[in-house]
Amino acid sequence: MTNHPDTSNIPFNGKTPVIHPSAFIAPGCRIIGDVEIGEDASIWYNCVIRADVNRIRIGARTNIQDGTVIHCDSAGDRADGRPLDGWPTIIGDDVLIGHMAMVHGCVLEDRAFVGLGAIVMSGCTVQSDAMLAAGAMLTSGKTVGHRQLWAGRPAKYMRDLSDEALIDMREGVDHYVHNGKAHKGAAKAAFDEAIRVAAGAP
Repeated sequence: MTNHPDTSNIPFNGKTPVIHPSAFIAPGCRIIGDVEIGEDASIWYNCVIRADVNRIRIGARTNIQDGTVIHCDSAGDRADGRPLDGWPTIIGDDVLIGHMAMVHGCVLEDRAFVGLGAIVMSGCTVQSDAMLAAGAMLTSGKTVGHRQLWAGRPAKYMRDLSDEALIDMREGVDHYVHNGKAHKGAAKAAFDEAIRVAAGAP
């Protein structure tokens, strides 16, 4: 079972979410429109991924933790200088996104980290092996450079990340891949049991 029955995969404007069979989509998730989710990714409880005005791509082994909202920015000729094609949200492989984050019209490169409750606004980039700290707000158009840590509201450069921090991030990715498989199995078992009880099986 790729998806629990208490998830919504909603086509929009002729685009239907494409989800790799190995991905874990937790109960309560809502995935809308032009979304692609890669191998062994995990989308945790009550996330919303809404690609109604542009596209959203989520790479292999990436985890989007509980309550996170991901959206994109629409195309059009804007007076404020936004590009004609808008800003899709492109999330690479092995990315960690903490609980209750907000990710909007931006690029998170492979192995990027977005902390708990952080906000990434349109036109931003978090480069590979970079970290946006918990609670930070990365304002429009900013870039967190390779191996940099940014924090605060608005977020600013704090320091470069150590090799130990990068190892911790890799371990976090591995943990969520394995934990996602465990939760996928548990969700299927719970659903199967509910069906058995509803059918009056002994």
